[in-house]
Amino acid sequence: MSVVITPPRRSARKAKGDGYLRRAEILEAAERIFVAEGYEGATIRKIADEVGVSSTALYMHFQDKGAILLEICEATLKLLLERNRELAARPLDPVVRTQMMLEAYMRWGLQHPNAYQLVFSGAPAAAPWPEGTSDMGAQCYDIFRDVVREIAANGRLRTGSADSAAQALWMSCHGVVALYASRPNFGWAEPDELIAVTLEALLNGLVTD
Repeated sequence: MSVVITPPRRSARKAKGDGYLRRAEILEAAERIFVAEGYEGATIRKIADEVGVSSTALYMHFQDKGAILLEICEATLKLLLERNRELAARPLDPVVRTQMMLEAYMRWGLQHPNAYQLVFSGAPAAAPWPEGTSDMGAQCYDIFRDVVREIAANGRLRTGSADSAAQALWMSCHGVVALYASRPNFGWAEPDELIAVTLEALLNGLVTD
């Protein structure tokens, strides 16, 4: 699987009467521009030009670029939160659930590199998040950490505390996704192999049988 960061592209100007403008189209274009040019470099005009509409038409859907950024971040975090809740609730060994959650996290990032970079590598520093959005991000981590705490409660951690183990696992997997997304031309191993080797090394190093 080849993961490529899609550069901004400009759509042909949409003629009047072409039909309704989908919010998803605006969000997709804005996501590419935010990643390529940063929050400050993105403008409503640039986003509108890429979608192929006027700035006035875009303002009918979003009041400003901050509202666009917020919707992208909220949508991404909502998907991750739902997935984490579902995996954490399965009646399986906590080590198995931890592995499944880490794998799901990395696969999501590799399949959606633009959204991943925006949410996990740039968005909080680019513009402040409302409290509700920050809470969703915290919940994603808290659900994962609680499963790692189950491993620790069973006396199966080789080293560190439940919190330091959870943080090390998450940070390591973030590094895999962030580097893969930001350096697409490097000679990376295939994603499936990279994910498998990463999880094998991390969990075998931290968890006893």
